[in-house]
Amino acid sequence: MVFADLFFLYIFLPAVLIAYFLNKNIRYKNAVLIIFSLLFYAWGEPAVVFLLILSTIVNWLFGLQIDKHRDDKLGKMALGGSLFFSLGMLIVFKYLGFIVENLNLIPFINIPVPNITLPIGISFYTFQILSYVIDCYWGKVKVQKNYFRFLLYVSLFPQLIAGPIVRYSVVEKEIDSRKTTVADLADGSCRFMIGLAKKVILANNLWTIVENFFGGDISGLSVFATWYTVVVYAMYVYFDFSGYSDMAIGLGRIFGFHFDENFKYPFICRNIAEFWQRWHISLGSFFRDYLLYLPIGGKMHAHLNLFLVWFCTGMWHGASWNYIIWGLYFGIFIFLEQLMGKKRMKAIPAVVTHIYSKIVIIVGFGIFYFEDFKQLGNFFKNLVGANGNALTDTISTTSLLNNCFLIAIAVLACFPVSKLVNKLTDKSTNTISVGQGLKVAYCLALLIISSLLLVDATSNPFLYFRF
Repeated sequence: MVFADLFFLYIFLPAVLIAYFLNKNIRYKNAVLIIFSLLFYAWGEPAVVFLLILSTIVNWLFGLQIDKHRDDKLGKMALGGSLFFSLGMLIVFKYLGFIVENLNLIPFINIPVPNITLPIGISFYTFQILSYVIDCYWGKVKVQKNYFRFLLYVSLFPQLIAGPIVRYSVVEKEIDSRKTTVADLADGSCRFMIGLAKKVILANNLWTIVENFFGGDISGLSVFATWYTVVVYAMYVYFDFSGYSDMAIGLGRIFGFHFDENFKYPFICRNIAEFWQRWHISLGSFFRDYLLYLPIGGKMHAHLNLFLVWFCTGMWHGASWNYIIWGLYFGIFIFLEQLMGKKRMKAIPAVVTHIYSKIVIIVGFGIFYFEDFKQLGNFFKNLVGANGNALTDTISTTSLLNNCFLIAIAVLACFPVSKLVNKLTDKSTNTISVGQGLKVAYCLALLIISSLLLVDATSNPFLYFRF
C-alpha cells in the first residue's frame, strides 16, 4: 500500500483515525496502530509481514539479553548475534544475488544466481532495529521490555517502508505516553497534504519527462537534452523522497509522534558536505553515529572510515555498482572539501561554490540513475558532446517550453518558500487569522488537485521503496 493512493487516502486512513481516536487509553491506541501497521505492510505481499515480525522478536530478545548482561561477555555476544542476524537478513534478501553475479565473473566459478524478492522497506526497518540494539548496548536508551511496544516502534506504518529512519530515542517516551493536540492535527494534516502534492503534482509529472528522454538509448541525445533531463531527474528524486518523508512526518504528528526532519532544502547548499547535512538526514546521521568513528586503520582511520561510510551509503541504496560509485563519488568531494578546510571553503565566493556544488550534485544523480555501464558512459559523453551529439535539439527545447510552468514551480519549491507561508499564520491569538485560513485553503486545494490526478493513475510507487 502506498500513501499516494485513493484507497489509502479515503478508506484506510479514515478507518485508522476513527479507530485510533475512539479511546484515549494509550494501550488501545498502540494496539490500533500495530494492527493497522501490519495490515498496511502486508497489503499485496502478506508473506513479508512474517519476516518483519521475526526480526522484531529476535532483536527484542537480544535487547533483553544485552540489558541483563551488559557488563559481561554474554552482553557482547547478544550484540554480535543481533548484528549478525539483522545484517545477515539484509545481505541475503538484498545483496546475495549481486554478490553471486560478481563471483561468477571469476573464471571457473558458476554459481546459480538466486532469485530472491526484496521485501519492501527492509533497509529502513533493519537500520531502525540496529540503532535500537546498539543504543541499548551503549546505554543511550533503556531496553524496551514490552515486545508489543517494540513492535510498534519498528512497524509504525507512516515511516515503515520508506523512512525516515527513526531512532528509538526520538519516540521512546511517546510510545508509552503521548497526546495529540489541535496543533498536531492541523500541522500534521497540512504537512501530509504538502507531501502528497510533492509526489503527485510534481514528482509524477517530472518523472514523465525523465522517461521520455532517459527511458531508452541515450547516445543520440543532445548536450542540452542530457543536462535538462538529469536536472529534472534530480528534482524528481527530491520531491518523490522528501514528499514521502513529509507525509510520514505529518502522519506521525497526527498520532502524537514527533519524527526528526529528513530533508532541509538540500539544493540551497554551498558545498557537498552541506548537501548531505540536508539530504536524507536520517541515513547520514546513522552512518555518522554508528560507522564513522569505528577504531580502524590507525592514524588513517578518519580517511578510511570516511570512504567506508560513503561506500556503505552507496551500497545501502541498492545492489548495483552504480550506487557504490555514486556513494564514493560524493565521498571524494567531501574528502577534498575536508582537505581544503572550512576557512578556505568559506573564502570562496558564494556564486562559485553554488555553481560547483550544483554541477557535482546533478552529475551525481546521473550516476544514480544509470545502472547500465554503457548507458552511464554515454551519459558522461553526452554531457560534453563527446558522442558527436548536437548542442541542442528541437524535441528537448519544446519539452522545456511545454513544461516551463511545472519546472518553474518545481525549482521554486526547492527553496524554503513554505516558511514565508508559515509566517502568515498568527500564533499570538486563539482565533483563526487570515493567514491560517489561507494556509488551510492552500492545503485543501493541494489535496483536491492531488486526488483528481490520482483518479486515472494506475500506480504511484515511491522511488525509495526499492531500497
